[in-house]
Amino acid sequence: MSVNGITSGAANAYDVYATSQTAGKPSEDTNSTGNASSEKDNGVVYEPSKDTSKDTVTKTYTQNTNLVNKMKADAEAHAKQLQNIVEKLMSQQGQAYNSANGIWSVLAGGNLKVDAATQAQAQKDIAEDGYWGVEQTSDRIIDFANALTGGDPSKIEEMRDAFKKGYKQAEKTWGGQLPEISQKTYDAVMEKFDKMAEEAGLTTTN
Repeated sequence: MSVNGITSGAANAYDVYATSQTAGKPSEDTNSTGNASSEKDNGVVYEPSKDTSKDTVTKTYTQNTNLVNKMKADAEAHAKQLQNIVEKLMSQQGQAYNSANGIWSVLAGGNLKVDAATQAQAQKDIAEDGYWGVEQTSDRIIDFANALTGGDPSKIEEMRDAFKKGYKQAEKTWGGQLPEISQKTYDAVMEKFDKMAEEAGLTTTN
């Protein structure tokens, strides 16, 4: 046997072995259906959308009717409270003024004289620095207004209107024009409302 025969036989045997090992193995370039497929085709690749348009979301604003009504009711209640307070304060101030001057006209159809002690105390009360004086009485009205509104500047004109109504009601209760001290108190209160509005940078109605 020659060397060439041995070499040729070994080569043929290798070819047969290699063929048998790869005969049942599917090609890496073919998919299960037999179609050619690349690695890129077999993988899942995410590509962002090129569509930049977005759906426009329209917000709908609904009025909270219950809350609005409650706030209105609270504002009206506060205004009514101040109106009642003003009416009482003005009437009491007028009574103190009459007492200080020896006149008591609460009872219809007649006057009731005031004793000296009561008259002296009333005169003290309506003095410039007295409890029923212009300054203290006007301060109390403004304090009540601030307490009822929490000091909210936007409520100044509402409180001013409530004060006017309370004053007019006090005149009706009194039976006519209130004493001079009450008229001065009216002017003092209006000036203090103006000052509050000015400090808050608001335009007053007066």
